[in-house]
Amino acid sequence: MSTARVADATGNWVDTRAPSWSRPYLRLCRLDRPIGSWLLLMPCWWSAALAAGVAGDIGRLPINIVLFFVGAFAMRGAGCTWNDITDRDLDALVERTRSRPLPAGQVSVPQAAAFLVVQALIGLAVLLQFNRFAVMTGIASLIIVAVYPFMKRITWWPQIVLGLAFSWGALMGFAVTLGRIDATALVLYAGSIAWVIGYDTIYAHQDAEDDALIGVKSTARLFGARTHQALVVFYGLAVVLIGVALALAGARWPAWIGLAAFAVHLVWQIARLEISNPALCLKIFKSNRDAGLLLFAGLLAEAAMRAA
Repeated sequence: MSTARVADATGNWVDTRAPSWSRPYLRLCRLDRPIGSWLLLMPCWWSAALAAGVAGDIGRLPINIVLFFVGAFAMRGAGCTWNDITDRDLDALVERTRSRPLPAGQVSVPQAAAFLVVQALIGLAVLLQFNRFAVMTGIASLIIVAVYPFMKRITWWPQIVLGLAFSWGALMGFAVTLGRIDATALVLYAGSIAWVIGYDTIYAHQDAEDDALIGVKSTARLFGARTHQALVVFYGLAVVLIGVALALAGARWPAWIGLAAFAVHLVWQIARLEISNPALCLKIFKSNRDAGLLLFAGLLAEAAMRAA
């Protein structure tokens, strides 16, 4: 059973090169599909770079970038493991997810729970490298992570809760670098939430038919044929709010070029999207890592310019 691949994660290093005993655990933490970890990381890197620019000091920025990378992958893995534990019965009913380790019988619930603890401890070890305010800010996010898997059962807007969780890094960079969360951080957080709602709506269109059959709610089902219009609203809001955050931070031209490139990428996604094509939905969803990196490159260059 440990060699069985997850339906939407074929052709990756976990399936081809990892030891067979490790594959169920690597699948639980999504290392066969790391896009979610990258998307969790992007707001962390954005805020770390923007806060470093505000501080005019990039001395700690390289180590913060590395720590956020490790922490994002550890906590995304822990969050996915928790999600798979809580959703194992629902996953068994959906074509794309029934091959995940728990519904496929590759690991037991106690084994998955133990692995969850290990990943959470790695995340805690990273968090403890920061100041006390940042540690408390990071711990506060666990409330949102804990409730997220249940939201799809009770609201048409689980993507908002996912946005609250996946955008938390927009606060963490300021907490780590400046020891505070100010208006700039909050507006960046709001912009990131709008971005997450947009890209996760695209992702959810892969399962829209199965979700309708089993009663799972999502913005993909809510928007339906109006998804393109909804994306214009949420992606547009993301660009505007991130722009306001840049203005509040007094950002210079490299950051604005990064935001412009980010915006162009989002426009391309809307133009390219076909909600009836699950493979294309997945491809466009994954491309949001590149969108996030374009913005990060601009913010990084801006921070270096201000610190020079």
